[in-house]
Amino acid sequence: MFLRNFWYVAACDHEVSRKPFGRMILGEPIVLFRKQDGAPVALEDRCVHRHLPLSMGKAVGDHLQCHYHGLRYDCTGQCVKVPGQNTIPPSARVKAYPVVERYHWLWIWMGDPARADPGQITDFHWLDDPNWGAKGSYLHVRANWQLIVDNLLDLTHLAFVHESTIGNAALVENATVKVTRSPNNVVVTRWIIDAPAPPTFVKAGGFTTHVDRWQIIDFVPPAFLRLDVGCTPTGTGAPQGRRVNGINMRNLNAITPETETTSHYFWGQAHDWDVNNGALTDMLVEQITTAFLEDVAVFEAQQRNMTMLPNAPQVDINADAGLIQARRILERIHKEELAAAALPASPAGSAGVPAALYSEEDAGKMPAFPGP
Repeated sequence: MFLRNFWYVAACDHEVSRKPFGRMILGEPIVLFRKQDGAPVALEDRCVHRHLPLSMGKAVGDHLQCHYHGLRYDCTGQCVKVPGQNTIPPSARVKAYPVVERYHWLWIWMGDPARADPGQITDFHWLDDPNWGAKGSYLHVRANWQLIVDNLLDLTHLAFVHESTIGNAALVENATVKVTRSPNNVVVTRWIIDAPAPPTFVKAGGFTTHVDRWQIIDFVPPAFLRLDVGCTPTGTGAPQGRRVNGINMRNLNAITPETETTSHYFWGQAHDWDVNNGALTDMLVEQITTAFLEDVAVFEAQQRNMTMLPNAPQVDINADAGLIQARRILERIHKEELAAAALPASPAGSAGVPAALYSEEDAGKMPAFPGP
């Protein structure tokens, strides 16, 4: 299941340069490159002539040239040059996608271009806010994107999967949890009062006594999760909103489906103390990377079992409350998109027929094929 009328993260800003860069997104091959002024461009990664990926080509000015026979495409996807002939059929074009650069990520719109409002891009300002120290990263995951969303909405797994970094038993045994839902949002709030700090928090904050710890998970569709996490020494007022003498962080997650069984996982970690301390930022990212690689092993093992046993029954537990609400939102949006996109079937026999790249005017220039 893919939801198309949303902005997705296509790449980190440093991944895309003048050299074409290919990536599969929602089952569609995309090529990204930058124009001479640095503006990003996203096109279908396929030459209309013989289907070679355009990501194998090169940028020529603000055009993208195919590596095979030199056809060139402008930023709208229109073929503007076919070497050796003058006429270019208007149908010789590839799909172009709206793309916006924000928060050190390149965002792509995979649905109806008329609905691509950059104002609807999900807020991840912590990644480039000077009041926060932050760093982003990327993981490729061989699992369905919804498994990652499920994982981030149920943090009880930290006690078992991440006990060496960000988890401990108090997350399960001593937590107070509240789930709130609006039409397109789920917030899971978890408080752990008067408990030991987990290893990563001890490294970051130097805690020697028990802490009051919070995890506030903010989900918006299709797959964006912004976590407000941290702790303060027990009894200093954090549950009442007074966060002092502790640590305050944001864990930021943007999941982009690659295929039905693989995903792009863009994430970042931000902190609001000692924001110019690069060593602190690196330490936090290193710790979270260790934890996320443990998660990836879980996702991929789940996906293998689900592929082998696609109809195996599943049992929900109390900890699933947040992810169940998120799944209901996603299912509703999917049904709405299917209803809105219902169109008459294409004419029989039209699928897969390439547009002709030459006309009668050019025919006299074409070399004759040798006879048998």
